[in-house]
Amino acid sequence: MRIFGIVNLTRDSFSDGGRWLDPQAAIAHALRLAEAGADVIDLGAESTHPDAEAVAADEEIRRLQPVVTALRAAGCAVSVDTCKPDVMAAMLACGVDWLNDVRGFRSPAAMAVVASAPAHVRFVAMCARSDGPRADRADHDPATVVADVRAFFAERAAAFAAAGVGRDRLVLDPGMGFFLGRDPANSLRVLRHLAGLGRDCGPLLVSVSRKSFLGAVTGADVQGRGAATLAAELWAARAGATWIRTHDVRALRDALLVERASAEQP
Repeated sequence: MRIFGIVNLTRDSFSDGGRWLDPQAAIAHALRLAEAGADVIDLGAESTHPDAEAVAADEEIRRLQPVVTALRAAGCAVSVDTCKPDVMAAMLACGVDWLNDVRGFRSPAAMAVVASAPAHVRFVAMCARSDGPRADRADHDPATVVADVRAFFAERAAAFAAAGVGRDRLVLDPGMGFFLGRDPANSLRVLRHLAGLGRDCGPLLVSVSRKSFLGAVTGADVQGRGAATLAAELWAARAGATWIRTHDVRALRDALLVERASAEQP
């Protein structure tokens, strides 16, 4: 299991908006996450929560370029979280290793960028039951959520194959929180079925860090969801998630190390 460390270059991300908007602050934080055990730094310059502001492509690029350049120079593997093809293309030119799209590269323009990317670049295609670039608060049916995720995974895997992108370069993200629906049961049901999804659909990235469904279960506010986040992340790791995307890299790394060390004892 490997770790994506989250760095949001935004004013309004739900858990850390404004903290890393300054490029130097973002670079320093990203380097701390890498030291703490992040295998990949995942940079996002537009928040995707339901009430977030829209950010133009040129502003995303302006926020991202100095941070990506510095992290690549420092030897960090870098992912950029965006749904805009122009931003994807600009970040490929900056040398990113991963592109991560909350819309799953569903637009023809996004798939054109995918098809033209260097052979080492990998992709995270996330399942969202919402239609736009941000999550919504729609009442999607929990009874069909696992089937919906499976159908999305099958459709995107076929699209990537048709674009000539090998299956080894695609990681699937089932989405979590409002992306699956307002009812916390959607996310909890997907967590319960992760092992089957990974077995049948291929490598998964799971991103539950500080999300609203954890607050619904525990009653904790965003900053009080650390323990709930870690519990859900360990569940995902035990279920076979290949990647976990998190704000608190050190807590997850340490918990995984203790689990591994305990399992190795006779």
